[in-house]
Amino acid sequence: MNLHFRQGLAQQWGVFTVLLCGGFLSIALVLEHAFGYNPCPLCMMQRVWVAVVALIAYASLLHNPRWGIYPLLGILAAGVGSGFSIRQLWLQSLPADQVPACGPDLQYMLEAFPLSDILIAMTSGTGDCAEEPPFLGFPIPGWMLIGFAMLIVSNVIQLRQGTR
Repeated sequence: MNLHFRQGLAQQWGVFTVLLCGGFLSIALVLEHAFGYNPCPLCMMQRVWVAVVALIAYASLLHNPRWGIYPLLGILAAGVGSGFSIRQLWLQSLPADQVPACGPDLQYMLEAFPLSDILIAMTSGTGDCAEEPPFLGFPIPGWMLIGFAMLIVSNVIQLRQGTR
C-alpha cells in the first residue's frame, strides 16, 4: 500500500510538470498571436526546452514515474532552458552599442539559410533578442527563468517521491 501511495505522488508530480509546461507554452502562444509579441530565436529555444521537459515528464508517466532517470533528464533540460533565458537577459542588459546586430526573422531564416546558420542564431541570439518588450513590468525571459526554476523544483520533488 505504501509503495502504491508513493508511486501515486511521483505520478502526480509528473502530471503537474506536464500541465505546467503546457501552461507555459499556451501563454507563449497567446502572447505571440493575441498580443503581437514576435518571438526571437532565443525565445523559440526556450519554448523548445519547455517542450522537451514536457515530453520527458510524459514519458515518465507512460513508463514508470518512480524511475529516477526521467526527473533527472527533466532537471537537465530545464537547466539548459534556463541557460537560454539567462543568455537573453544578458543580451537585454547590454548597452545599446554592444548589442549584436538584429537578424532576419525565423521564418525567413528557415527558408533561406542552411541549418547550421539557423542553429547558431537560435543558440547565441541576435539583436532582436535584446529588444523584447516587458510583460507585466518584467522581461519575458525573466518570467521564463522563474518558470524553468518551477520545472526544476517539480522534477526534484518527483525524483524524491519516487526514491522514497
